[in-house]
Amino acid sequence: MAYETIQVNPVTPTIGAEIAGIDLRRPLGNQQFKEVHDALMAHQVLFFRDQDLTLDEHKAFGRLFGELAIHPNAAAPEGHPEILPIHADANSKRISGERWHSDVSCDPEPPMGSILNLKTIPPMGGDTIFASMYAAYDALSAPMKAFLGQLTAIHDGGPNYSRTNRLQGIQSNKVFPHAEHPLIRTHPITGRQAIFVNPVFTVGIKDLPEDEAKAILEFLYEHCNKPHWQVRFRWAPNSVAFWDNRCVQHIAMWDYFPNVRSGFRVTVKGDRPFYRPH
Repeated sequence: MAYETIQVNPVTPTIGAEIAGIDLRRPLGNQQFKEVHDALMAHQVLFFRDQDLTLDEHKAFGRLFGELAIHPNAAAPEGHPEILPIHADANSKRISGERWHSDVSCDPEPPMGSILNLKTIPPMGGDTIFASMYAAYDALSAPMKAFLGQLTAIHDGGPNYSRTNRLQGIQSNKVFPHAEHPLIRTHPITGRQAIFVNPVFTVGIKDLPEDEAKAILEFLYEHCNKPHWQVRFRWAPNSVAFWDNRCVQHIAMWDYFPNVRSGFRVTVKGDRPFYRPH
């Protein structure tokens, strides 16, 4: 694919590209926006360097891609409800994203994408690993694809968010999102199929007994975590990662305790997942 206004440098043949020649602090023209969007569709997660965004600039960039979501459990900075702080230090009992997941997949309309801008980086460690659920799906056998395409997964935010609140000593009576989604999801733009279950939010498979659902999900979690369809991003101060939650899972490495890793994320609203057999 030819790009006129940005440089796109793929990190692996399967997933991930570094983007240069762009300043996210400034409004994007129509062509530059189109090329960033095209690059996201092609590479699933994009990495930008040296982007010292204010909260307002961060939100403005995210809004180019859709309405911004408000996180169902996390507190936001004053005056910026769409901003999700990402912070860990010597006092942290847990970190955001320490298990493989797709952001807030428990929502009836899960996020389209997430844009993370880290400001403070530990001396070493703190990488984020992203995995292509397109590639994980493509590697399945034809009979397994046909079987999984018939199934509906149950996603529930309650167990994860309640655990987070307990670890942080937070008392909450919130009702968290709960939804049912096709286990195989068709991307609304690319038309590609992706596996859409994860160990943070998926709690079962509709119409299957617990033991059968557990066996299928455990197979899929192990399959989705293979290094063959992963890219590992080493952060630097003011780096940005923009990933497509419809076809990507990620995990944040907590290997830097007690050092600080801190920044902000915006999340772009998505739509209801669907499965369209090819």
